[in-house]
Amino acid sequence: MDTRSEPLVSIDEPAARLGVSTKTIRRGISDGTLKAVRIGPRLIRIDAASLASAGRPLTVARADR
Repeated sequence: MDTRSEPLVSIDEPAARLGVSTKTIRRGISDGTLKAVRIGPRLIRIDAASLASAGRPLTVARADR
């Protein structure tokens, strides 16, 4: 049996927190950006730790004034 210490969250939770659609979260699961597990035939949960590392760092160009 696989016991996880990381919390698992539903697809709706990160979508609401990040202000994106659930379809965007599902795309992240599909392309491997987000780690997820299927529990039963329909229930999908996302590894909460993978959410923190999912974004890209933003580079900001300095404007010379």
